[in-house]
Amino acid sequence: MGWLFPWLLFLHVFGAIVAFGPVFAFPIIGAMGGKEPQHANFATRVSDAIGQQRVFPLAIFQGITGVALILVTGINLLATPWLLIAIVLYVITISYNFFIQTPTVKKVIEMTSTPPPPGASGPPPELLALIRRIQRGGMFSGLMIVLIVILMVIKPQF
Repeated sequence: MGWLFPWLLFLHVFGAIVAFGPVFAFPIIGAMGGKEPQHANFATRVSDAIGQQRVFPLAIFQGITGVALILVTGINLLATPWLLIAIVLYVITISYNFFIQTPTVKKVIEMTSTPPPPGASGPPPELLALIRRIQRGGMFSGLMIVLIVILMVIKPQF
């Protein structure tokens, strides 16, 4: 099984780059959509499509390759607190994005899919609140990804 380790490690690292790299572009896409409200719905749909087609499937793939690496190397999880913490952060982040962030993004897409009513003087307060929630969720997710990478690379001994 020693021959399997480098391939699994390659898939795990490459999967992380492809899955989580785009997450750090979402704030740029969102800011550009915010500066051009006529394109805000498109920008939100682009971010959502990237999330659904790349980030989520490959984030799940990360879990699969991670478990395979643990099995192939025979790592004792109880003896590696850094890995346990990284796994917990991964589960929290995936769960948050699946159950909270994605439905919020879908709601923003729905709210911005039709033109505003005549005489509207700006976006409705509910929409602005959802956008702030998405921004905070994005910062949370980005921070969690950075923490997981730090744990996986540095492997701190507690």
